[in-house]
Amino acid sequence: MDRLIAIKSFVEVANRKSFTKAADSLGLSRLQISRHVQDVESWLNQRLLHRTTRKVSLTASGEQAYIRCQRILDEAAAMVFEAEKLNDELVGTIRIASPIGLAQNMLIGAIMDFTNHHPLVVIDIIASDKFTELVDERVDIALRYTEKPDDNLIARKLMSIDSGLCATRRYLEKYGEPAHPQDLEQHNCLVHLDIKHWRLVKDSDLFEPSIAGNIRANELTTLMTAAMNDKGIVRAPCDLANPLVEEGKLEYILKDYASPSYALWAVYLSRSYQTPLVRRFIDYLVDHWQEDILRLS
Repeated sequence: MDRLIAIKSFVEVANRKSFTKAADSLGLSRLQISRHVQDVESWLNQRLLHRTTRKVSLTASGEQAYIRCQRILDEAAAMVFEAEKLNDELVGTIRIASPIGLAQNMLIGAIMDFTNHHPLVVIDIIASDKFTELVDERVDIALRYTEKPDDNLIARKLMSIDSGLCATRRYLEKYGEPAHPQDLEQHNCLVHLDIKHWRLVKDSDLFEPSIAGNIRANELTTLMTAAMNDKGIVRAPCDLANPLVEEGKLEYILKDYASPSYALWAVYLSRSYQTPLVRRFIDYLVDHWQEDILRLS
């Protein structure tokens, strides 16, 4: 019996809280997974899991064993990664979850460049503005805009991105250009469903005007499309807005007032889940985007 495979089976069951899901994830039968867990319990002479018809959970001994087993998998993955770094011929598949706007703009360009250098690599893109469940959807990397990543995940910061308020010249000529943040309360603001205020700062003074509009969405590219059709003012990260501003499709307003910046992170479950290919791709994104601390154009 390969002890490393048995340990990985135990960790997968603990993460997914299901023998069936662990079997599907690892491409093994449920019986094989059960035997692997039993082997780990036999080696340690401890019961590691509570098993019921509805639920699988760690025992107190299992929680300690899980931490140590995770370290073993991390070390094994690190050894493989260091060995594979010497071989530039990468092969395999990566599943990446990304916000829609990022996927359509910056990410696809980076992926095309990466696959040009590594043509045997296949990259699956899951484009969604909802937070993807890494375990359930078998995602290797999730790219997320957030100030503080989930403590249960490992995260690597990729870049910081400014944001700004935008509208078309036609909209501004028709309704007037805001000169002060409070003027936004008189405008049609294109907002996410749960947003009621925009934060703006100038010379350490904070402004939080109430904003509202007749088009709301849970996805940014929809709001950007509405803005480009003269429907109102939108707040957008400059990786999406800068190209449209340069093309004359949108204009920045209130540029003297700073909007919150976005931090873009690559998040993942554990180093043991990172194949050498996944680690190389994250390293590539860091190098590829290291100068792109994006500002308003």
